[in-house]
Amino acid sequence: MFTDRRDAGIRLARKLKEYKDRSDVLILALPRGGVVVGYEIAHALHVPLDVFVVRKLGFPGRPELAAGAVAETGAIVWNKDVLSLYGVSKACLDPELEREKEEIRKRVTLYRGGRKLPKLAGKVLILVDDGLATGATAKAAIAALKQERPKRLVTAVPVAPADTALEFGRLVDTFVCLETDPAFHAIGAYYLDFTQVADREVTDLLNKASHELQRERRGSREESAA
Repeated sequence: MFTDRRDAGIRLARKLKEYKDRSDVLILALPRGGVVVGYEIAHALHVPLDVFVVRKLGFPGRPELAAGAVAETGAIVWNKDVLSLYGVSKACLDPELEREKEEIRKRVTLYRGGRKLPKLAGKVLILVDDGLATGATAKAAIAALKQERPKRLVTAVPVAPADTALEFGRLVDTFVCLETDPAFHAIGAYYLDFTQVADREVTDLLNKASHELQRERRGSREESAA
C-alpha cells in the first residue's frame, strides 16, 4: 500500500539507483498521475523529467474499449484483436484518430508549451506511470518509443496485475514494479490517497524538475571550476 503517488515515486527511485547522475537518462512520465511519480524519481536520480503524451482510441459506441492508441510522435498502435473481433476497419476510426491527435496537440502545448520532445535516440528512457491496469496506454507508449531507437527502455510502475507484469517484462529491457497482485482490482486500491491530478500540478512539477536540475548542474560546474 502506498501513501500517495509521491511515496510511490520515492520508493521506485530506490530501485533505479543505477541510473543516478547519468547524462544519458531521461524520465518520461505518462500524464497526469505518472508525472507525480516521475518527478520523485527524477529528483532522486538527478536526471531530466518530461511527459510522453499518448491517447487511447476508443471503440465506436464503446469509448472505454481501446481499439488502439496514438502517441505524440505520430506512432499509432492498433489493438488487432479488438478490430478483428468487432469487424471494424481502421478507416472507421479515422474521426476518433483525428480527435485524439488534436487532443495531443493541446496537451503538448499545455504541458510543454509546444516544445518538442528532446532527442530520444541513444538514450536510456524510463517510462513511468502511477500503475498499470490493462496497460493499453503504456503498451502504446512502449511501441512508439521503440521506434525512436533508445539505448535502453525501462518501464517503472508502483503496481500492476501479475499477468500484466509478466507481459511487460517481455516488452521492455527492464521492468520495475514494486507490487504485483494476481487479484488486482484497480490502481487506486493500492493508494491511501489517489486524488486526481490536475493539469496545473503537472506543469508545476515539470517546471520544478527543470529548474532543480539546472541548479544542480550549475552547482556541479562551479565546484569543478573552484
